[in-house]
Amino acid sequence: MYKAPVDDMKFALAHLVGIDDIASLPGMDMVSDDLVEAVLEEAGKVAGDIIAPLNHDGDVLGATRHDDGSVSLPDGFGAAWQALATGGWIGFEADPDHGGQGLPLCLGSVVSEMWNSANMSFALCHLLTQGAIDALEQVASPEQKATFLPNLISGEWSGTMNLTEPQAGTDLGALRTMATPNGDHYLIKGQKIYITYGQHDMSKNIIHLVLARTPDAPDGVKGISLFAVPKILVNDDGSLGEANDVFCVSIEKKLGIKASPTAVLQYGDNNGAVGYLIGEENKGLEYMFLMMNNARFAVGMQGVAISERAYQQAVHYAHDRVQGTPIAGNKGDSIIHHPDVLRMLTIMKAEIEAMRALMVVGGACLDKSHGDENAAFWHERASLLIPVIKGWMTERSQALTSDAVQIHGGMGFIEETGVAQHYRDARILPIYEGTTAIQANDLVFRKTLRDGGAAVTSLFADIDTDMNAIITTQNDSTMALAKQVKQAVDTGRQALDSLLARANNPRDAAAAGVDFIMLIGYLTGGWQMARAAAAASKAEAEQAGNPDFMKAKQVSATAYMAYSLPEVGKLASKMMAGPDALAKMDVNWL
Repeated sequence: MYKAPVDDMKFALAHLVGIDDIASLPGMDMVSDDLVEAVLEEAGKVAGDIIAPLNHDGDVLGATRHDDGSVSLPDGFGAAWQALATGGWIGFEADPDHGGQGLPLCLGSVVSEMWNSANMSFALCHLLTQGAIDALEQVASPEQKATFLPNLISGEWSGTMNLTEPQAGTDLGALRTMATPNGDHYLIKGQKIYITYGQHDMSKNIIHLVLARTPDAPDGVKGISLFAVPKILVNDDGSLGEANDVFCVSIEKKLGIKASPTAVLQYGDNNGAVGYLIGEENKGLEYMFLMMNNARFAVGMQGVAISERAYQQAVHYAHDRVQGTPIAGNKGDSIIHHPDVLRMLTIMKAEIEAMRALMVVGGACLDKSHGDENAAFWHERASLLIPVIKGWMTERSQALTSDAVQIHGGMGFIEETGVAQHYRDARILPIYEGTTAIQANDLVFRKTLRDGGAAVTSLFADIDTDMNAIITTQNDSTMALAKQVKQAVDTGRQALDSLLARANNPRDAAAAGVDFIMLIGYLTGGWQMARAAAAASKAEAEQAGNPDFMKAKQVSATAYMAYSLPEVGKLASKMMAGPDALAKMDVNWL
């Protein structure tokens, strides 16, 4: 069973973000230590007591499509959705003018982590609805906001994102769904695939945000517009009317997240599905990226969440399972005393804490980009970190959930234990909302080469500044951690220089991209772990907080520097030599 890691979440928010800094932002004066504690404690109860018990049955039973196109979810999912709705959790970060709580993303990210650790299939409906809310808040008309937002925020309705078509995956310029003007609305015709929660029975209505072309639109991505297409039409008085011309053709059979209905939706089999233009024509891709940016951050959060769930299960099993006598141990000791099991669990704990820390810091950057006096800087920093958060955390979730299976031994390969589900569920994370290679291209071409490495250089300088402060004020052990991070920054600069040198050869730059995104991930994870160790050391000296927690935090940082940070050097070597080796490979030899 799942227990939310509330203490680590509170620590990250208090010591790595700073609650006072967030409370000083416009509209955030309600944020305090007491509020954070109350929110996390209550969310932990909802996640552990209501959502987590549904995870295994959801995986076994999955979603079910019926002949009329309706889709039903396993027992308990609807009640869990209502628990989120009545608790105000769905509109946690949304604008209070439309019924939201107006709370910061850095806090919302750890709350969402709880939902996704508890049951990732279930939590995907919440994730997509949040994305729809965010997009509509930014670009919808006042009338559209009044129609859609209160019901989405309350959980009466849910939301989706409709991009992909059978012939148009990453290449959205190839999409064919057509939107024809018809009075005050448009008629939508076409097919969309891979639509998460495209049909289900948890909410009374579903608002699909659909990318489509108008008849005179230019070719390619410049001719894409964004439309809101309700599953059920909304009357002028806000009540629900007739069903729209949207039909769920099928739901996919998948490797994981089996209780999340991934739908094929057909629009306009009859007269056309009624849709409403959001913003201006031909700016749909720009608007959708507003939603996608938040979604990519959220998928990075899912990498932390599923790793945490697998880690908890592995720890529980390792404490209980007795197999052999550990080296230097006693007969009857459980397998957690075997050095290699201890190694795997220690790395899992350290990397999960590093990922969570980077996640909340990234969330705080996004919060500050909306109201801080240095908003432009924070926007640039958030834009730099989001592909790293999405790419690094989801790639690491593959290894961490695999280690959880390994710790179970043969029992991990048996579905009955449940740990295999976390491994299967994690596999989608480096794929959807932009594969790791797409995140790498974003980081390399848009965030690094475009500005000559200025944003990355600024990040490296800030890491150096933080490490120098630790070196001049902390004890020897914490100083040593900071020095290791500084050495990794120097390695990162060499890797950056090699990437910039390939600026005129885009193929070589792209070949180094995934290694670069992983390098920045490991490096920024080390940055946060050194900061965490310094904060824990100071708290321990001042006898503030739980002393065992503070000691464990410092040991986790030491483990991270020993096992994870050295990856920076390996990745830098691959970045500098790999593209040259790859250039010699003839595809006909493969």
